[in-house]
Amino acid sequence: MSNWLLPEYIQDVLPDEAWCIEQMRARILERLRVSGYQLVSPPMLEYVESLLINNSRDMDLRTFKLVDQLSGRTLALRADITPQVARIDAHLLNRQGVTRLCYAGSVLHTQPVGLSRSRELLQIGAELYGVAGREADLEIQHLMLELLDLLGIGGVHLDLGHVGVFRALVRHAGIGAELETTLFGVLQRKDVTELRALLADLPADKQAPLLVLPELYGKADDVLARARKSLPALPEISAALDALQAAANAVGTLAQEVAIDLAELRGYHYHSGMVFAAYHADSHDAIALGGRYDDLGKGFGRARAATGFSMDLRQLYRLSLPVSSARGVLAPNQDSVELQAVIASLRAAGEIVVIDLLGAEAHRAELNCDRELVLRDGSWLIVELKNQE
Repeated sequence: MSNWLLPEYIQDVLPDEAWCIEQMRARILERLRVSGYQLVSPPMLEYVESLLINNSRDMDLRTFKLVDQLSGRTLALRADITPQVARIDAHLLNRQGVTRLCYAGSVLHTQPVGLSRSRELLQIGAELYGVAGREADLEIQHLMLELLDLLGIGGVHLDLGHVGVFRALVRHAGIGAELETTLFGVLQRKDVTELRALLADLPADKQAPLLVLPELYGKADDVLARARKSLPALPEISAALDALQAAANAVGTLAQEVAIDLAELRGYHYHSGMVFAAYHADSHDAIALGGRYDDLGKGFGRARAATGFSMDLRQLYRLSLPVSSARGVLAPNQDSVELQAVIASLRAAGEIVVIDLLGAEAHRAELNCDRELVLRDGSWLIVELKNQE
């Protein structure tokens, strides 16, 4: 096998894409900075117990593991940065009030997360701790949509859900943990036939609300109206529907369309309240994901109200407005104090200046320059570089 081949679903990022992604990262982090979010940078590698919290089987299957030669303990390569940020909030910062944190870094998955996706994601996101009210959910959702708009990604479809509805129905029906886990998987597939078979032994009044969940998907106002009629008036369900209504009303023009899916339980073992996802017509998968996860910090000794979102920069790059690659100024390879001073001045002003080390006409196009420095009448001038298409 050729040693230049990469593993399946692992790709290099080449210059044009790499620079564009870096510019996107910088723009997003700057918007997060001016919104009060502080940057943290957790390590790629941790003890497996720190990353596989809440006994999440999904996260376990997604995570690469290895043995630490120093301690003999099992280490894991992070598949998600959010648990690490929760650890920082709970254990290192240990603040009592509101904490806003953001991050950007690579995560690795054992399997690709979607069609034509890499197993190495460039994850960027934000987390808000210390506020249990819906105002925190709204801030995070608005921030996520604003960042997509900042990148020129329009036509966003926002899906809202709430894991509290399913959990309340499970408790109301007296369903045990094993059946709950099975029901979770069936609801993700929206397999009504299997769902009906699994619930066959329950009383009819306990079956009905769970059987209607897969049908509670569509435009926000319609779904919420049907949900209030068909679901039991449990306090947890009423609160969840009120929160979803507030979120749908608050989106405004930030999303082209808002839908609600009460059978969407993405991250069920991870999230504790409202969940949301942004979609785009040119992507098979969600382009941004988030939700509330109030119990995550418990594994680190301090549960905190928390909500946040994350995005994959490599995925967003394919949807964002095209950015033309900046071209440079070609400078001759000469030992000239005056020339070096001009080059330094141009670079200080933000210009790309490339030294033509080979001086070969045939290879000049590879240097990505559209102008050159030439000496005329004792002065170095910038002139157009011909035939560099």
